Amino acid sequence: MDQFAGLTPKQAVEQIAALLGCSPTSAEVASYLDTHDQLSHLREEFLFPKNAELPPSDLSLIDGSKECIYLVGNSLGLQPKMARKYLEEELDKWAKTGVHGHTEGSRPWADILHTSLLKVKTCVIVLQLSFYKPTATRHKILLEDKAFPSDHYAVESQIRLRGFDPEQSMMLLSPRPGEDTLRTEDILEAIEKEGESIAVVMFSGVQYYTGQLFDMAAITEAGQRKGCYVGFDCAHAAGNAELKLHDWGVDFACWCSYKYLNSGAGGLAGAFIHEKHNHTIEPALMGWWGHDLKSRFQMNNVMQLQPGVNGFRLSNQPILLVCPLQASLEVFNRAGMAALRRKSLLLTGYLEYLIQWFYRKDPACPHKPHVRIITPSDPRQRGCQLSFCFSVPIGKVFQELEKRGVACDMREPSVLRVAPVPLYNSFSDVHRFVETLGCALNATQQ
Repeated sequence: MDQFAGLTPKQAVEQIAALLGCSPTSAEVASYLDTHDQLSHLREEFLFPKNAELPPSDLSLIDGSKECIYLVGNSLGLQPKMARKYLEEELDKWAKTGVHGHTEGSRPWADILHTSLLKVKTCVIVLQLSFYKPTATRHKILLEDKAFPSDHYAVESQIRLRGFDPEQSMMLLSPRPGEDTLRTEDILEAIEKEGESIAVVMFSGVQYYTGQLFDMAAITEAGQRKGCYVGFDCAHAAGNAELKLHDWGVDFACWCSYKYLNSGAGGLAGAFIHEKHNHTIEPALMGWWGHDLKSRFQMNNVMQLQPGVNGFRLSNQPILLVCPLQASLEVFNRAGMAALRRKSLLLTGYLEYLIQWFYRKDPACPHKPHVRIITPSDPRQRGCQLSFCFSVPIGKVFQELEKRGVACDMREPSVLRVAPVPLYNSFSDVHRFVETLGCALNATQQ
C-alpha cells in the first residue's frame, strides 16, 4: 500500500474514486485496494468458513457456497492451512516413535522453545504473583474500569491473597463523564497523583470493549517514575499493534495467542519479563521446566533457575498446541508487523469511512438507524477493531447480521465489535460487511 503513504484513508479512498470515476462507496474502490494490496496473497494461507457452515446462517437470504464475512479475529483467529499438516506430523511421530519424540524431529517436544521454531516465549503464568509485593503504604493496583473479566478477577484475587481489601487497593480508572475511552493525560495524572501508593500499574494493551490502544510507552514511563511496576495484558494487542515492550521498558506483559495470532481456541499463552529483572524477579511458584536445561535431568532437586521469563516455565509445552501457532507465526514472519500495521491503518480507516458515510446520525432523519463509533478516531490510539453502538437494539442487529453470513462479536451492554484483520481480511470483506449491515438494519425496522 506504499502508493497511499502519507494519505489519510479518506484521502486515499476519494483519490481512488476520482481515478476510477466512481463513488467513494463503490465496490470498485474496494476491488482496486485489494488489487494493489501487497499482502493480499496471505489470505490464501487461512481457511474461511463458508456461509452454509455457520450455524446461524439463513440460506434463504445468502449463498451458502460463498465464504462468510469473517470479522471476528479479535475473538478467534482463522485456522492457518498448515496447522493440520503440522499436527498430523506430530501425531504421526508420536505413533511411530513414542517417547523418542521428546528429542527427535523438527519439533522436539521436550524443549521446542530452544529451537528457532517459535519467535515468542510461551508459558502460562500469573506474573502478578511475583511483581505484586504490597506494603502498608504501597498496595494499590491501577487498572482501567471495565477491564476484561480475566484481568479484573486476577487483580482482585491477588489483592485478597496478599491480605488486602480490593475496595481499598483496587484502583479503577474510568473515562470522563460522557466519554467512552480514557484520555492518556488522565491516566498519567492518576499515576502522578496516586503513584506513591500504587504497587503495580496493570492495563490492557488494547481495551477489549472499546478497541482503544493505550500509550504503553507513556504509561510505563510515568509509572516507573513513581516507583511502580508496570505490566500489560496484550491479549488484544499481540499480532494487532506493533509492540516494543523491551524498548519501552515495560516490566512484564502477557497475552493469549488464539485471537490475532491464530493458534486456535485455548492456544498457548505468552509472557514477557524485561531483562533488567533477570536476576531480581523470581517466580512465586516454581516448576521443573524453569530449571536450567544443562542440569535439569540430574534430578537432585536443587533448583538452578533459568534467568528471566524462562524461569517461570512450569512444564514442557503441549506440542499439539504449538503446531497451529507455528503455522500462523510463519505467515507473520513473511509479512512483518510494520507492513501489517500499514495495511491495518488503511483497512480499518476504510471501514470507518463507509460507516460514517452511510450510518452517521442524520438530524433530518431522526428515525433512521444510526451508528456511533466509540473507538478513538485517532489511528494511533486503536488497533484494527472498531466498536459500534447502535440507535436500535443491538441484539436484533447482531442476529440479522449472523443470518446473512457475518461473523462478528456482540458485547453487552450495547457494542458490536468488528475487526478487519490485515493478515487475512480484504477491503472487499469490509465493503460486503457495510452493505450487509444495511440489510440487517432494514430488517430490524420491519
